[in-house]
Amino acid sequence: MDKRIDWDQYFMTQATLLALRSTCQRLSVGALIVRDKRVIAGGYNGSVAGDVHCIDEGCYLVDGHCVRTIHAEMNAVLQCAKFGVATEGAEVYVTDFPCLQCTKMLLQAGIVKINYLRNYHNDKYAVELLKRKKVDIKQIKFSSEDLKKIDLSAIIENLSEDSK
Repeated sequence: MDKRIDWDQYFMTQATLLALRSTCQRLSVGALIVRDKRVIAGGYNGSVAGDVHCIDEGCYLVDGHCVRTIHAEMNAVLQCAKFGVATEGAEVYVTDFPCLQCTKMLLQAGIVKINYLRNYHNDKYAVELLKRKKVDIKQIKFSSEDLKKIDLSAIIENLSEDSK
């Protein structure tokens, strides 16, 4: 048995950890932008930096959508824009299939592959757009053996024992 998880699982695990920082009460999402097997940005869904969060004051819903939240994919792309990092030719690892607006934004940012963990209201037009633009779409899977490899409680426990 190989002790290492593969690259897709490695990056998706990081996206999952980013989701743990989400301030959204409805769905925690993490996104990681990767180029040439190197992380260039990460994001999670939450409010504008320094503003109130949904976990503190509740969701600000308009027509069934929280208008306070910036989606994880957008936060990751905006991080690239803020620091002058090109996204052309990169791929994204996102815990949930991107909504239509994020799909269009990722296309405009030059993302060439979307890796996702869970299906979440997969918009037909978003899928159609991705296919038409020849963007690869891949659902990342984890076997029970893979999950044992990324069991953080076991890893941290082993690291603690090693340092004794």
